Amino acid sequence: SLLLEGSLPSVHTWTRLAQQRRQRAMVGIDLASTAYILICTAMVQLMTPGLAFFYGGLVKDTSVLTMMMQSFVSMGISSIVWYVVGFSLCFGESVGFFGNPGTFVAMTGVSVNEPLMRGGEEVVAGIPGLLFAAYQGMFAVITPALMTGCFADRFRFKPYLIFIVCWLIVVYAPWCHWVWGGGWLAQWGVYDFAGGIVVHITAGFSALASLVVVGKRPQDEENKDVPHNVPFVALGTALLWFGWFGFNGGSALGSNGLAIMAAMNSQLAGSVGMVGWMIMDILHGKKPGLVGACVGAVAGLATITPAAGFVDMNGAFLIGIMAAVLCYKCVHWIHNLGYDDALDVWGVHGMGGFWGTLLLGALADPSECGDAATAPKYCVNPGTVTRSGEQFGKQLAAAVLCAVYSFVVTFVLLKLINLVVPIRPSAAMGKQRSLDFTEHGEEAYTPTKAYAAPQKSEETPALESSDTF
Repeated sequence: SLLLEGSLPSVHTWTRLAQQRRQRAMVGIDLASTAYILICTAMVQLMTPGLAFFYGGLVKDTSVLTMMMQSFVSMGISSIVWYVVGFSLCFGESVGFFGNPGTFVAMTGVSVNEPLMRGGEEVVAGIPGLLFAAYQGMFAVITPALMTGCFADRFRFKPYLIFIVCWLIVVYAPWCHWVWGGGWLAQWGVYDFAGGIVVHITAGFSALASLVVVGKRPQDEENKDVPHNVPFVALGTALLWFGWFGFNGGSALGSNGLAIMAAMNSQLAGSVGMVGWMIMDILHGKKPGLVGACVGAVAGLATITPAAGFVDMNGAFLIGIMAAVLCYKCVHWIHNLGYDDALDVWGVHGMGGFWGTLLLGALADPSECGDAATAPKYCVNPGTVTRSGEQFGKQLAAAVLCAVYSFVVTFVLLKLINLVVPIRPSAAMGKQRSLDFTEHGEEAYTPTKAYAAPQKSEETPALESSDTF
């Protein structure tokens, strides 16, 4: 209309019109929260390569590529499953106990301009539905990769691909829907802020089930528990810790005080877990090492995850202490029982998530924080969960049920896969070449060859000084 009147719109006019169009298009969207969650999505994505370095440094140099490949390929496979049907299974309408795979199949009905809508109601306010799907997809990516440290050196690549596809559908998706997607556990009053149940317990106890199927590593292997590259472990820990600010802080699903609380709780619990693990090593007659410090930090971060947005910093400090002591004991206990959990996945992630889920019920806000309208200012997350014996019981029941479900279903799934495709590499295959070469045709390090001086031949006289360059 401005052009018809014969006047040329100014830059400010075009800017104002563009802003008006964006405001009309993005209904109910908070731009600050959108920017924040978009950054958090990238941070959580970075955690999977960080896990690859963390696990890759802990294994032998002959299987480092296999270990890293299992993490990296999860980014590809899990993202495809998430796009096609995974998101819908997790956050679609409930059909009985499970999410409807047709609600958001292939991201149908997931808008980039408005919050996610399900049954005419907003699922998450303030951020675009597609951004919420992307953020949650990063959790689905890293969860199967967490298990790989448990069965290191004992899982071939082809059955692994089949396993993560099936596992995401029959283990991860149901628990994600029940706890985060409005399923029956959420309706009952079970809470999990960022994945203690959905991520760590499912992965940790599924990993434990895998040990029953794949067994132990060969007993004649030398230095099988000695990390081949400690700097890789440190690099991986740094990337994981950085990403955990998006993992826990981003689970507030907005740029607000709750995000700050979750981030600070994560920092504190990870720090206490690191120092506590070193103290436990000293008490057990060991020297405080970098690997132990890194494992302790991850234990603290995993344990605070379910409670990060429900407890204050005093609670986070206590959870960090409990993570160092209890996870340390679980790691040693499982080895004493004869299970070959190569990289302590069950003790750190499985039991870390388990203890954190229980402690949420004991350390959450007091009862006066139950009503958001009248809650005091010191409440962390008013109007949600408060500490009580009843809440502790609910958290305990959910954690135990998740542990049993994950173990049993994963055990059956692996047994069925093993009938079709052998999971464990053959002993002859392992003796001929490294697992990296037999599975991927590559090796991380070029084999060194001993240098031998060339023997002089009578037929080939030595070069005179005039013949040299």
